[in-house]
Amino acid sequence: MPFKPVTHVLFDMDGLILNTEDLYTLGFQEIASRYGKKFTFELKCQIMGQQSKEFAKSIIKALELPMSVDEFLVETRKIFNDLFPLCSVLPGVERLIRHLSKCNIPIGLATSSSQETYELKTKNHKDLFDLFTYKTLGSSDPDVKRGKPHPDIFYTAAAKFLERPNPQHCLVFEDSLNGVLAAAAAGMQVVLIPDSRLDHSLASDATLIIESMEHFKPELFGLPPLHE
Repeated sequence: MPFKPVTHVLFDMDGLILNTEDLYTLGFQEIASRYGKKFTFELKCQIMGQQSKEFAKSIIKALELPMSVDEFLVETRKIFNDLFPLCSVLPGVERLIRHLSKCNIPIGLATSSSQETYELKTKNHKDLFDLFTYKTLGSSDPDVKRGKPHPDIFYTAAAKFLERPNPQHCLVFEDSLNGVLAAAAAGMQVVLIPDSRLDHSLASDATLIIESMEHFKPELFGLPPLHE
């Protein structure tokens, strides 16, 4: 698939910038274990990118948990209050974000996280996230009516750029199938950096699939190259 030049870049956060997907798995399995259930990788793929109430509903239904959505969110919040501040930045990500920022490439954050969980996750990474002038927190933003795989979050995030770029001039970085579908539905190119267990054939809408951000070459999309 040929790559087209872009002018603006949007980043997902969970599992793409920060290793929080591993922490989500720990938290959801802790809840599931109370009822003798297993939070599987297949279920994880299904819910990645969804807003908080959406993923709570999906997990409760799939695992037949005797809880309401609100009860599930209250219980997981107790767990994540301790886990999220422990998260770390994934390889190659900080270098790229700082590079694009230094080169004056407009960058935005497009995460399904709420304001509350965003604060917990970024608590020890303020300097990095301060580089994002434009942030869209899907679970707290009234303009994001539906979570991924719907394109709402990317339309909302792109509209925050002063230049109001055409979607085809935006590049999205994602780690989930739902994120890829959302970006493609928004008419944007999308680079997928998936969990190593993911079957790549499921991500046919991805413009490019790479194992790590360390392997990304900005010049493929007309962006300033990284210097060794």
